[in-house]
Amino acid sequence: MGNWMLELTPNEYIASVYDLDLDRLWHSGKRAILTDLDNTLVPWNTPLVPNALTDLLEKARVRGFRVCIVSNNKGQRVMEFADRVGVPALSGAKKPKPAAFSQAMALLEVAPSETVMVGDQLFTDVRGGNRSGLYTVLVLPLHPREWWGTRIVRQVERFAMKRLQARGLQVPERRREGR
Repeated sequence: MGNWMLELTPNEYIASVYDLDLDRLWHSGKRAILTDLDNTLVPWNTPLVPNALTDLLEKARVRGFRVCIVSNNKGQRVMEFADRVGVPALSGAKKPKPAAFSQAMALLEVAPSETVMVGDQLFTDVRGGNRSGLYTVLVLPLHPREWWGTRIVRQVERFAMKRLQARGLQVPERRREGR
């Protein structure tokens, strides 16, 4: 497999952040979760925090995980959302560049080998996490509504995804409400 394909290959591909196996990740030595915001935790530009997300973040904290939102979205919205859920955040991250991943790990005081990156995009979240030496988890996007730049990248992502699937990447079944 070409190097660019390896950079785009997640360690896991799951339907939703709610499918993260926190116990397995903890037992494998992971101590921090970096997560994208838009279409990973909530639909794009959604300010509301679902109760299920509050519960998941609390479960992660109780388990011992440190969590940080790493978003390419700009400023105030990201920071206000992070304040509402009680985790630190980096906005305008310029993923897949490694600087924001390094900054988040320094903030959480963890090494790459202890860190999980969760996101809905191959070219930003997975590629950036892989290039930074993190354990990467790809999730299905929560909603089709996205920033116009993301919609353009998704067209290229579809091509890469077909190549990854041809090499054995299994696409998870979309979660149903109440599941």
